[in-house]
Amino acid sequence: MKIAFIGLGNMGAPMARNLIKAGHALRLVDLNKAVLAELEQLGGSISASAREAAEGAELVITMLPAAVHVRSVWLGEDGVLAGIGKGVPAVDCSTIDPQTARDVAAAAAKQGVAMADAPVSGGTGGAAAGTLTFMVGATAELFATLQPVLAQMGRNIVHCGEVGTGQIAKICNNLLLGISMVGVSEAMALGDALGIDTKVLAGIINSSTGRCWSSEMYNPWPGIVETAPASRGYTGGFGAELMLKDLGLATEAARQAHQPVVLGAVAQQLYQAMSLRGEGGNDFSAIINSYRKPQ
Repeated sequence: MKIAFIGLGNMGAPMARNLIKAGHALRLVDLNKAVLAELEQLGGSISASAREAAEGAELVITMLPAAVHVRSVWLGEDGVLAGIGKGVPAVDCSTIDPQTARDVAAAAAKQGVAMADAPVSGGTGGAAAGTLTFMVGATAELFATLQPVLAQMGRNIVHCGEVGTGQIAKICNNLLLGISMVGVSEAMALGDALGIDTKVLAGIINSSTGRCWSSEMYNPWPGIVETAPASRGYTGGFGAELMLKDLGLATEAARQAHQPVVLGAVAQQLYQAMSLRGEGGNDFSAIINSYRKPQ
């Protein structure tokens, strides 16, 4: 299949790599020339613009940093909608606000293009391994069309409902993730301050009622989970700036819906303070350093 793939960052590049390995002909667009060169060597071709990539494509996929980039790449003069053919399926895998997803999909629909939003969960490791979860907002017909291709990049392909619901699922999930990581950090730091061995404490939490993904699989205390970013200096994984962005999306959506998210707002402020300290490039689990005594 001829696929236009636009946005080759930490998530997009490995996703595109998996599609190339699956035998698809990818037309690639990104500002990172090194990534473009690497993927070109694997069999992809480089396009000068989103418009050029979309011309003649049988599917368009975008994976971009924020809503402003999504609007520009899709709606701009050299954007996707300036080149895509009528009836060509399209999907944006960025994590953005639900309204932007709906607005861009509505503009696409005016040109006879069915578009889905399909943000992902699973991190860079899941993107590389092809085990991502896709949260898809689309018509049932478009979901059926996209599912086989998304399954070549992910393990769990979930139809959430109409356009925009993929983004709703993603921001609600990451709202909870941010809150739970703060909670685990508080508990682990308190246990250490009171004198319990942190490995013992983690073992108790992970076999008791405090058990959660943030403690069991991604514990923020160094040395508890050897594969977690905490055990490699909080490098890799899911950046704190990205968590801050997602918490901002969640709290803004909550404001528009007049829905209280008290703990989410507190978590957002904690990550904002972390960013202001210059630690936004660390994995989000490094929030535990807000609670630990200086080493």
